[in-house]
Amino acid sequence: MRFKLNIITVSLLAVSSSAMATNFGVGNANTDSLNMDKYQCKRCVSTNGYNGEVTVSTGYNSVDDIHAGNALGTAEDGVIAAVSGDIRYQNETGYQAQIQAHQLGMDNGFANLKVGKSGLYELELDYQSLKSYQAGDVQSQLWHNNGMLTPSPYTNELDLALKREKSAIGFSYGEGIYNTFIRYSQEDKTGHQSTSLVAPSPVNFGLPVDARTKQLDVGASLAGDNWITELSYFGSYYSNNITDLSLPHMNDVYSATPDNEAHQVSLSGQYQLNRTVMSGRLVTGRMIQDDALIQMSGNPLQSWDGQIDTLDGRFAVTSMLSNRLRLGGSVDHSKRDNQSSVWEFAQYSYNGLSGTFKQNVPQDIERNTYKVNASYRIASGYRLQAGYDRKEVDRTYSEREQTNEDSLWAKLNVRAFDKFNVNLKASHGNRGGSDYEVNQVTSSEDNALMRKYYLADRKRNAFELKVNHTPLSWMSIDVTGRYAKDDYDATEIGLTESEDFGYDVNLSLQMSKHLSAYGFAGQQWINSAQAGSQSFSSPDWNADIEDEFINIGAGFSYGGLMQDKLTLGGDYLFSNSISDTSVGGTLVTTNGSQPYGDYFSYNHSVRMYADYALSKQMALKLSYQYERYYDTDAAQVATNTVPGLTTLGELNHDYNAHQVMLSFSYLLR
Repeated sequence: MRFKLNIITVSLLAVSSSAMATNFGVGNANTDSLNMDKYQCKRCVSTNGYNGEVTVSTGYNSVDDIHAGNALGTAEDGVIAAVSGDIRYQNETGYQAQIQAHQLGMDNGFANLKVGKSGLYELELDYQSLKSYQAGDVQSQLWHNNGMLTPSPYTNELDLALKREKSAIGFSYGEGIYNTFIRYSQEDKTGHQSTSLVAPSPVNFGLPVDARTKQLDVGASLAGDNWITELSYFGSYYSNNITDLSLPHMNDVYSATPDNEAHQVSLSGQYQLNRTVMSGRLVTGRMIQDDALIQMSGNPLQSWDGQIDTLDGRFAVTSMLSNRLRLGGSVDHSKRDNQSSVWEFAQYSYNGLSGTFKQNVPQDIERNTYKVNASYRIASGYRLQAGYDRKEVDRTYSEREQTNEDSLWAKLNVRAFDKFNVNLKASHGNRGGSDYEVNQVTSSEDNALMRKYYLADRKRNAFELKVNHTPLSWMSIDVTGRYAKDDYDATEIGLTESEDFGYDVNLSLQMSKHLSAYGFAGQQWINSAQAGSQSFSSPDWNADIEDEFINIGAGFSYGGLMQDKLTLGGDYLFSNSISDTSVGGTLVTTNGSQPYGDYFSYNHSVRMYADYALSKQMALKLSYQYERYYDTDAAQVATNTVPGLTTLGELNHDYNAHQVMLSFSYLLR
């Protein structure tokens, strides 16, 4: 193509001597006598008009447990149908339109429409449907009706599932140096979730969910040759249609999530000076909650005023001092100023209702984070990076009002070896802070020796190694190994030690023009140790928790069959989670039983498909998906197994699920 362009250039310059005398640019040449048809680009394809693909699918689900809907896209048992597609349109004037859809008609899907003119304006409409499933056919003896939980001898069956439907409309307009946008969205959340109350014995029940969140975003930006700035507003409004819950013999036993709203105004910008880039952001906001509060006496506090003022700021700079050395740094500031009302509330004690009153303590939190880093190219194929991070946190009305966390890290990237790319990272962190001041205000029911893990002194060491190897032109291997250890050496009661280590291996194969395959495997282990006390004195029991996670997968795609009309493919995924808890000391009973059980789960997922091209514009796809899922959690207790405890039953899963889908696709050109 470059050779042809040179020939054209020479011809143009030879024909137009006037152009040679004034301007040697090709755009100013006289091309009237040239036959440009001989020099048309053979690979250039006009994007004007319609192009894209539309897919209509129908199939059958065999589902015994609605939990399978998390993997299959819907928990419907029987015939299912969906529409997907991606269609684009463009004309000569710059007008553009695009519509995308994925599995519309199923529980999880989305649709998006964009129309506008390139570089000037755009209108966007968006819809999303998301549904998550916990358990189905859950049985409860409580019936909910307009805020009243009514006990009944007749069993109330419900599904623990949450559905979110979100719709949005947005518009942006801008040309040249300025741009503006406005976007409004609304999300409705419905369903049931598990929760509990004490009235006077513990009771688990299915809490109905019916809430709406509205979001409004507005902003404008202005740009120059080496700078850009933006002023934005973000507003969120949450309303709950479920009121506080009561029992026939007791009012206001459960407080519903209160209505609330949040507002933010943001000013951000970026400026480039030669090889130095500076950016900053300043955000001020306010969170408001003015719903009534339930008191222990049963009389709601009607005049509660909850308010938190927020201030966030960030400034970052990076500069290329030379072709080898780059320096950078940033400062982050975050402040939460709690301006909520202060009232006196009745308090519980271990011996029942004490009758005393205590004021709520509005906690303020301020965080400052400082980072500096450097990147230096030692030689061709060798780059060293290093940095220092410091995080300072101040909390009022806390056992420890100040914590300081320092971290040093370094990375080495090696690309000098043929077919190898190596990345090595190491870091060391240390957290300390002010003295502990355990008192009635901060932790009246805690052991004075207990240290909460996010406040306690901690030393952390971490290492990570990444290797990319391409032994053959058709093979690529990625290997990652990591190890991290947290040591809470000053903690007597609480988390004392934690280890997190694992590996990931990814293999990619392009064995021929038509055959490709992949595979991956990964494991992670998290081991932690903690100490506790039943006597509110020195430690008298300990626990070791060992968590293990496994993920294995493989897949292939084989095309070119039946005169390039048929493509076969398949995917397999296996995942396994194990959590073992061992307890020693006073918590172990005389017969050796332990209060904490184990958790175990595994999942097999298989997907196979055959994609057949009926013509250049039409195709059929037959797919099959199989899901095998099993879990067991010792924390799940059957209904009425423990005297005085009412549960929703054992919510473990053990099922096989199948999905067969036939799809017809039409290609627009």
